Amino acid sequence: MALNQPPGPVHWLGTDHMGRDVFSRLVMGARTTLEVGFGGALVAFVLGGGLGLVALSFGRWAERGMFAAIDLVRALPDVLLALLLIVALGAGAGPVVIALGIAFAPFFAYVARAIFHREAAKDYVAAARLFGGGRLHVLRLHLAPNLAGGLVTQAAILLPRCVVTESVLSFLGLGSSPDEPTWGRMVADASHYIEISPHAILAPVLAIILLTLSLSILGEAVRRALDPLRETAREP
Repeated sequence: MALNQPPGPVHWLGTDHMGRDVFSRLVMGARTTLEVGFGGALVAFVLGGGLGLVALSFGRWAERGMFAAIDLVRALPDVLLALLLIVALGAGAGPVVIALGIAFAPFFAYVARAIFHREAAKDYVAAARLFGGGRLHVLRLHLAPNLAGGLVTQAAILLPRCVVTESVLSFLGLGSSPDEPTWGRMVADASHYIEISPHAILAPVLAIILLTLSLSILGEAVRRALDPLRETAREP
């Protein structure tokens, strides 16, 4: 008797086609969506930044080989690559996190390479090498701290894309397990009843839009805060 009810004092955002409270599922789905999105961004951060820096520290040939492989991965669209990986790894939150990490890792590798070459040309790196510092020593003590800001900024920028990609995968039925509410699955379920229950699809869609906009604004704020050239730009 509670199927597809409109918003009211009992059910603030109404109910879906199975009589479930939309607001409760929206709150529970936020946890799953954020966990998978943050997990994917973290895996991409560690995998892309780590592999890129290790390849760069071992010289030109290692850099060329590693980034040739990264370019092959980057040639595929993010969603398509994640779909292929999930088909290979299986459905569930864990495979989705791994798939998002691999799909977005090239962005971190490119950022790491750009910052590495910029910092490697500076005098403090040349001085460290003059005093006998090896490649890994210079990377660990001198370059890595200066690379962290750029990689963190990239993570903040890519986090909204991870969230949207996770929602797309859930919409296609390839995200978390069916018993876990996610915003993408809520959109997919409610799309069949959009004419008689538009509120059930409008709530998760608006939630995705507001979350991605908020994360994008946060990412832009982080980028400005960690921009190494911001002080130089303020000088007259």
